[in-house]
Amino acid sequence: MQVAHFTLAYWCILIAVLLPIACAGIAKSGKFNKPRREGGYDNHNPRAWLAKQTDWRARANAAQANSFEALPFFIGAVLVAHQLGANQARVDLLALLYIVTRIFYVMLYLADNAKLRSVVWTIAFGLNIAILFAGFR
Repeated sequence: MQVAHFTLAYWCILIAVLLPIACAGIAKSGKFNKPRREGGYDNHNPRAWLAKQTDWRARANAAQANSFEALPFFIGAVLVAHQLGANQARVDLLALLYIVTRIFYVMLYLADNAKLRSVVWTIAFGLNIAILFAGFR
């Protein structure tokens, strides 16, 4: 009986799941201790509060949304690669590179560097495709 182990690519799934949560935390940072009537974070209506944010807070919220949007494809690609018996070192490397590019993507979103952000998004998408087809024979 073969014993499965938790691969680096699986750990990357966990990091990818935590990334949008981190983006939301960035968007809300510094506003938790401020009263709602003074513009502080509104936990009673968080989506409406986030929708009213501007500048870097709005971009952090947009990065959160994009991170959630990218998540299913990444999870699926990693699971398919594992299921097809892809070379584990290759899948691990591609998954790690995906996480690095997604973190860089968030940083570029916060910095309002739209052109480079789009390039990095495209690279991350390409890495996802490479993961998906890593086990293709």
